Amino acid sequence: MTEPSTVGVIGASSLVGRCAIPLLANGGHAVVAFSRKLRNPQPVFGVSWRQLAAPGAGPVGATAIEEWLCLAPIWVLPQYFDMMAAHGARRVVALSSTSRFTKVGSSESADSAVAAQLAKGEADLKTWAAANRVEWVILRPTLIYGLGQDKNLTEIARFVRRFSFFPLIANATGLRQPIHVQDAAMVCVAALGVPVAANHEYNIAGQEALPYKEMVRRIFLAAGLRPRLITIPLFVFRAALACLRVLPKYRSWSVAMAERMQKDMVFDCSDAVRDLGFSPRVFAFGPEDFPR
Repeated sequence: MTEPSTVGVIGASSLVGRCAIPLLANGGHAVVAFSRKLRNPQPVFGVSWRQLAAPGAGPVGATAIEEWLCLAPIWVLPQYFDMMAAHGARRVVALSSTSRFTKVGSSESADSAVAAQLAKGEADLKTWAAANRVEWVILRPTLIYGLGQDKNLTEIARFVRRFSFFPLIANATGLRQPIHVQDAAMVCVAALGVPVAANHEYNIAGQEALPYKEMVRRIFLAAGLRPRLITIPLFVFRAALACLRVLPKYRSWSVAMAERMQKDMVFDCSDAVRDLGFSPRVFAFGPEDFPR
């Protein structure tokens, strides 16, 4: 961003939000952090926290806020269009997901529903922004991980630590580009102040594309364990999953997750590199990335 400004953050309590807020504050920006539930957030100079009003409500306070980071699921964003407009929104950077593409046609109806929600959320933002003369930027990250709080690789790490092995379907050679949450937060903040990014969408991913099984192997090594990757048939995975999903921590696991182990999920990020100065790190799962 060229000059410090006031930035509104919706989804401020999300993992990306918790990383983006210090970046904004350290850059001299006044931050108005919105969250549905205020849970004693860590005080940060220049950051004021406000509880989101009911969907469709007007402004929360009288502060003029022209720039917005929307880090909640993009499909809930239309609930807050009126609020952002009332605060004088002029640019909105919204986080979507490459799941919009990778979960289309999934064998799990829940996955297909997520893809549809993401597509609709993006379309709704574009329509509202055009009608209100608001610039939009949509960022679609791949597999976000980091700080032991994501819902992706943290689940694998938890399984590895608990059982000291990990089941794979076939060769699990599908390529992945995990992106660290801090890199995702940095590009979100950068997108607020790049004029050429207005009304553009960008896929963002980690620097490295690696096979699924290699991604899991590195998590073993980070845990100080010898990698034990066990190849099992899909029908065995189905049976094991039925047992695992009794445990709350594994209820989000699905057969479709296993099926995608063979599927490449690789995206070109050259436009984000060119326009936003995006420079992600290689995949390096560290001790700080394990769940606590």
